[in-house]
Amino acid sequence: MDSPSKYLENLIKEFSKLPGIGHKSASRLAFFFLKRSKNEIDSFIRAISEVKLNIVTCQVCGGISDTEICSICEDPHRDASIICVVENAKDVLTLESASRFQGLYHVLMGVISPLDGIGPEELNIKPLMQRCQSTEVCEVVLALNPSIEGDATTLYLSGLIKPLNTKVTRIAHGLPVGSDLDFVDAATIIKSFEGRVDL
Repeated sequence: MDSPSKYLENLIKEFSKLPGIGHKSASRLAFFFLKRSKNEIDSFIRAISEVKLNIVTCQVCGGISDTEICSICEDPHRDASIICVVENAKDVLTLESASRFQGLYHVLMGVISPLDGIGPEELNIKPLMQRCQSTEVCEVVLALNPSIEGDATTLYLSGLIKPLNTKVTRIAHGLPVGSDLDFVDAATIIKSFEGRVDL
């Protein structure tokens, strides 16, 4: 079917590239923006551009940050004796908004997945081990997604960290197997942290 506007069709095509957005949702978004003022559109474009230009990786935890060291790692009120290991930076935001965890984080930037050609060398493990060797760190909480790859990575990390005489725990399996932290409600995440178990 021909579109009455090549510009609108191009916008719909771009929105369709977003995760979870099909053609109908992309059309709704395109028409939503068509009704916005030029100032609103410029503000939206500026926000996207600033995210791409200014967000960097925290040199300590590997999470996202506006500066070399993120606000969580720099916060003197956080408990530096506990590090929570997550798969990606999005998981930090999920846990921060839904849990009472007051320790620090470490972002692996993925999980071990031989089928995808991802081994331990491709992950942010070496800096984690350096952090674990600090006398300040007493516990490492493994909060990886409950999938085959997440479980394999959890076992691998446990084997590396335990010999350092550091307590290794994982969040409880109140999380549905095969799901992502991003889709879990706050109460389930709180219970998962409270029920974390030794590895």
